[in-house]
Amino acid sequence: MASWNQTNHFCGWHGVTCGRRHQRVTSLSLQSLKLAGSISPHVGNLSFLRTLYLQNNSFNHEIPPAIGRLRRLEDVRLHNNSLTGEIPSNISGCSQLIDIFLANNFLVGKIPEELGTLSKLRLIAIQINHLTGSVPYSFGNLSSLNVLSAGTNNLTGSIPDIFGQLNNLSSLGLNLNGLSGVIPPSFFNLSSITSFHASNNKIQGTLPSNLGTVFRIVQYFDINTNKLCGPIPASISNASNLVQLEMGQNQLHGKVPSLKSLISLEELVLAINHLGSGGIGDLTFLCDLTNATRLGTLQIQMNTFGGMLPQCIANLSSLRYFHVNENKIFGSIPNGFGNLVNLESVSLYGNRFSGHIPRNVGRLQKLYDVDMSTNFLSGNVPSSLGNLSQLTRLFLEGNKLQGNVLSTLAQCHNLIILVLEDNDFNGTISQEISGLCSLYELRLSQNHFTGSLPQDIGKLINLEFLDISGNKLFGEIPPSLGSCIKLEYLDMHENFFQGKIPSSLASLRGLTELYLSQDNFSGVIPEFLERFQVLQSLNLSFNNFEGSVPINGIFKNATATSVEGNSKLCGGIPEFHLPKCRVPHKRGLSPTMKLIISLVFGILGVILVLTFLYLQCLRRGKKESASSDSDKFLKVSYQSLLKATDAFSSTNLIGMGSFGSVYKGVLEDGGATIAIKVFNLIRRGAYKSFTAECEALKNIRHRNLVKVLSVCSGSDYRGNDFKALIYEFMVNGSLEEWLHPAGTNGEINERQRSLTFCQRLNTAIDVAMALEYLHHHCETPIVHCDLKPSNVLLDDDMIGHVGDFGLAKFLPITSQTISGDQSSSLGIKGTIGYTPPEYGMGHNVWMQGDVYSYGILLLEMFTGKKPTDNVFQGTLTLHNFVKAAVPEQLVEIVDPVLVQEMVQAEMSTSNHRNEDNARLRMKTEECLISIFEIGLACSAELPGERLDMSDAVAQMCQIRKKHTVQR
Repeated sequence: MASWNQTNHFCGWHGVTCGRRHQRVTSLSLQSLKLAGSISPHVGNLSFLRTLYLQNNSFNHEIPPAIGRLRRLEDVRLHNNSLTGEIPSNISGCSQLIDIFLANNFLVGKIPEELGTLSKLRLIAIQINHLTGSVPYSFGNLSSLNVLSAGTNNLTGSIPDIFGQLNNLSSLGLNLNGLSGVIPPSFFNLSSITSFHASNNKIQGTLPSNLGTVFRIVQYFDINTNKLCGPIPASISNASNLVQLEMGQNQLHGKVPSLKSLISLEELVLAINHLGSGGIGDLTFLCDLTNATRLGTLQIQMNTFGGMLPQCIANLSSLRYFHVNENKIFGSIPNGFGNLVNLESVSLYGNRFSGHIPRNVGRLQKLYDVDMSTNFLSGNVPSSLGNLSQLTRLFLEGNKLQGNVLSTLAQCHNLIILVLEDNDFNGTISQEISGLCSLYELRLSQNHFTGSLPQDIGKLINLEFLDISGNKLFGEIPPSLGSCIKLEYLDMHENFFQGKIPSSLASLRGLTELYLSQDNFSGVIPEFLERFQVLQSLNLSFNNFEGSVPINGIFKNATATSVEGNSKLCGGIPEFHLPKCRVPHKRGLSPTMKLIISLVFGILGVILVLTFLYLQCLRRGKKESASSDSDKFLKVSYQSLLKATDAFSSTNLIGMGSFGSVYKGVLEDGGATIAIKVFNLIRRGAYKSFTAECEALKNIRHRNLVKVLSVCSGSDYRGNDFKALIYEFMVNGSLEEWLHPAGTNGEINERQRSLTFCQRLNTAIDVAMALEYLHHHCETPIVHCDLKPSNVLLDDDMIGHVGDFGLAKFLPITSQTISGDQSSSLGIKGTIGYTPPEYGMGHNVWMQGDVYSYGILLLEMFTGKKPTDNVFQGTLTLHNFVKAAVPEQLVEIVDPVLVQEMVQAEMSTSNHRNEDNARLRMKTEECLISIFEIGLACSAELPGERLDMSDAVAQMCQIRKKHTVQR
C-alpha cells in the first residue's frame, strides 16, 4: 500500500482502476494483502464502481450497508475474510450484480429475500458461514442463475420448489446443512445440472426413476449421509458424464443397476445402505465398471451384498481404494487380485471369505493398508506379503490362518499396526520382529506362539500397544521391554511367563493398562507400579506373587486392580480381603556368630580406611582435571530453578507448549541466563515427550540446534515428579514472534519488529541445515515431527536454532529411501497446518514429513501468512495460494513488510539510474520466486515430488549466493 499517498493521484494507487473518461474509480482490487479491520462505509461513495475485490484478507465486522448504493456494481468478492453480521438486504440496490462471493466468513442470519430481485445474478457463493433459515423462494426469479453454493451453513427447512424455473442452473451446493423434506420433483427437470451436492443433510424420499435421463450431463452427484430410501434408478446409466457418484449412508435398497455407460467414473460410493439381497448375483455390477478406466475409489461396504467377488475385478487396474467390508460375500479372493497394481487400500473384513490369501498379493507395491480380518481365511500367509515395502497397516485377526507369519512380515519395515490375534499362528516370536521399529500397535493374542519374547524387543521404541495374551509363551520378561517408553497398553496374561517383574519396567510411566494375570510370575509386587500416575487398570491375579501389596496409586482402587489368586500376598487396602502381613520375629545371635561378625567388621574397617587414604591421594593428583571436567556441565536442582524463575512466576513465562511451559531464569551462581522447559506431567504423553527429547538431544550437536545445558529430574516440594530441560537462552525469541508480532493491544505492529529479506533467507537456511544434519549426519537418523516457527529460536546474532524435540522419532535405517505412496488411518501427533497430509492418513514418520513442514515454514516466512489463517478454508491452502500466484502475481502474495523493504530500497538508491533500480528489484523478485518454488516443491502433496533436505539446502545456499552478488 506504499503507493497510497497524497503525492500520487489515486488512480495510480495499487489496486485502483479508473475510467478513462471521468477518472472515477471503476475497480478496487485489494485481494490477498493482509488487510484487517472493518470495510469502510465510504466505499458506498464510489458510485462508478463495477468490481470490488477484497477477498483473502482479514476484514472483520459487518458488510457496510452502504454497498447497496453502488448501482453499477457487477462483481463483489469478499470471501475468505472474517466478516460478521448479516448480509445487508439493501444489497438489492446493486441492480447490475452478476457475481457475489461471500463464502468463508462468519456471516449469520437469513439469506435476504431481496437477493431474488437481482435479475442478472449468475453466481451466489455463500458457503462456509453460519447462515440460518431456508433458501428464499424469491430465488425462483433468478432466471440467469448458473451457480448457487450455500453448503456448510445452518440452513433448515426443505429445498424450495423453485429450481425448476432456473433453466440455466448448472451447479447447486447445499451440503453440510440441516435441510429436510424431499427434493422437489421440479428440480429433476433441470437438464442443465452438472453438479449437485446435498450430502450431510436430513433429506428423505426416493430418487426419481428418470434421474439419469434428465441429468444426462451431470458430472458430480453427491447425496451422501441423508435419509433417502428406495432403489438406485436404473436410468443412472444414461448419465455417461458422471465422474463422482456418491450415495453412501442412506437407506437405499435393492440391486445396483447396470453401470456400463459410466466410462468417466472416478469415484463410486454406495457404502452404508441396504443394497443387495445377500445372494448370488449381487455383485455383477462390478464387471460393468471395467469400462471406467479411471475408477480410483470403489466403496460398497456395510451393505447386504452376497455372492462371490467376481474375477472381473482383476480388470479394475486403476483402483486405489477398494472397500467391500461388512457384507455377506463368500468364496475365495480372486486370483486376479494381484493385477490391481495401483491399489493402496483394501478392506475385506467382516465377510465370509474363505480359502487362501492370493500369492500374487506381493505384486501390489503401492499397498499400505490391508484389512482382511473376521473372515474364514486359512492356510499360510504368502511369503510375498513381505515384499510390500509400503505396508503400514495389516489386519488379519479373526481368521483360521496358520504358520509362522512373523518371519514373513519381518521385512515390512514400515508397519505401524500389525493385528494377527485370534488365528492359528504358531512358531516363535523371532528376533527379526525387533527390526520393525515403526510399530505402534502389535496384537498377537489368542494364537499358538511359543518360546520366549526376544531379548531386544526394546528396539520397538515407538510401540504403544502390545497384546501377546492367550499364547504359549514362557520365560522371563526381557529387561529391554523397559525401553519401550511409549507403551500405554501391555497385555501378557494367559501364558507361561515366570520370574520377577524386572525393575526396568519402571520407565513405562505412560502405561494406562497392564495385564499380567494367569501366568507364573513370582517375587514381590514392584513398588514403582504405585507411582504410575496414568495407570487405570492393573491385573496381577493368579500368579505366585508374595509379600505386601502396595497401598498407594492404583492400589487404592480395588475395582481397577486385581490381585486375587496369589496365596502369598498380604496387606493392601481392606477391599482386597488379604491377611495382614506378619512382623518378622527377632532372635538373638549365638556367641560364635557374634565373634565372626566382629572379626568381619573389623577387617572391613581396616580395608575402608586404607581405601579412603588411597582415594585421597588420587583425588589430590587429579583435582585439576576433575575440576575442569565438572565445569563442562551445568549443575541444577529444583531449588535452584525455583530461585532462578522467582518460583516459576508468570512474569518469567516466555512460552507454552503441548506438554509444558518455558520460563526465563537467571542462575544465582554466575548469573547465567537460561531457558527452562518444565514438563506438565499430568498431561498424557508428557513423560514420553520428556524422554524423547532427552534421547534426541543427548547425542546431537549442531550450530543450528538449540543447545541443551542440563536436565533436572527429581521431585518438587510436594513430592510430585519434576522434569525439566535447561537450554541456552535465545535473546531474540522465536521466529513466530518475528513473523507475527503483536502490539500491546493485540494488533499487528510490523514496524516495531520485523525481519528483513536477508534475515529470513539466512534463518531459512539455518533451519534447512539443521534438518539435513538430523536426517543424514546422525548415527541414527532423527525426524523432528513438529517443525514450526515457534520451535525455531533466534540468538543475539539472529542465527536460527531448531528446538523442541518432544515428538522426535528415531528413524530405522531401512526407512530412509521409502517412497511416498503409503498411508493409513492412524493419526500422527504434530501441529495442524505443518503436518504432512500422509500423516493424517496414518503414514509412519519419515524424513519427507519434515520436508513438508519445512516447505510450509518457508512459504509462511515469505508470505507472512500462517497455514492456519482463516483465509485458508476448503481446498484453499497456503500451498495452493502460493502456487496459483507464482510467478505472475508474486507481489500480491509476498509479505507486505518485504514489499515495503523493496520499495524503500528503490527510494534510497534514487541517485542511481532508473534501469538499475528496476534491475535490482527484478533480481530480488527472481530470488523470491526461486524461494517459493523450493517451498512448493518441499510441501508437495505427493511425497514422491518433494525435495530431499540436502537438495533444499544446496538450492537455498545458491539463492543466497546469487542475492549477495546482486547487492
